Amino acid sequence: MDSSNAPTKKGRSYLKWTDAMDKAMLDVFVEYFNKGDRAQNGWKPHVYTAAVKKVMEKCQVELTKENIISRSKTFDKHYVIVNNMLSQSGFGWDDDKNMVSVEDDVWNNYAKANKDAASYRYKVIKYWDMISTLYNRDRATGEGARTANESTTEMAEEIANTTATNKDANSSTKDDEDRPKKRYRSDDSIATMLGDKLDNFTAVFKADAPEPPPKPASPGEIWALLGGIPDLEDDQLLVIYDLLVADDRKFKFLLALPERMKKKWVLKQIST
Repeated sequence: MDSSNAPTKKGRSYLKWTDAMDKAMLDVFVEYFNKGDRAQNGWKPHVYTAAVKKVMEKCQVELTKENIISRSKTFDKHYVIVNNMLSQSGFGWDDDKNMVSVEDDVWNNYAKANKDAASYRYKVIKYWDMISTLYNRDRATGEGARTANESTTEMAEEIANTTATNKDANSSTKDDEDRPKKRYRSDDSIATMLGDKLDNFTAVFKADAPEPPPKPASPGEIWALLGGIPDLEDDQLLVIYDLLVADDRKFKFLLALPERMKKKWVLKQIST
């Protein structure tokens, strides 16, 4: 498919993306993904700049950063919808046809409950291996989650209120000695109660604390992975081994690739 611009009624134009343009853009994203330049809500600015340059050079088309961002959002949408389907029983991915594979009865039931997926029954999505790696991230919005500061404030207020209540109770007993005796918490009970609340606060604080970074792959794991890639020469193995030892992110990316793509990726890294 050739790239072209289709005019609209208002005289503006939309960029028509080709497979070659998609591949050029995704290649740039993979390169910078390996460098850790993925931002929380997209890519860092220089990644978009590099993608514009690569697509223009490879495909001889004019485009802007906004075109790259828009296309990236399209792939993000594809990933969300297709990944949700693949997580359901009865769905699979056809590597030859580049689309989901599913029986009609399973699809009909799914489409009724998921209107946004209606157009994906026979939608061709090339480079799914790259898309599923690049756009697979934690999509939680955090809505309704409580931060450590919020938990700390609420716990401190509760402890302060409890202490004030007990002081008022002890004071009232001196002024109302003629009234029937009431049972109040002893100092030990108060200390125990405050200790329990402090324990709860500590547990909340630990729950909100960030998890430690994952442990990098060991040399044995790296050799085991490289040993499964056929027809690599000793010199090539040594070069890519040094690269994976120095960059655990690249090791994880190679590990996630389908078997048919691993050798190509290794040779590309060596030649870079």
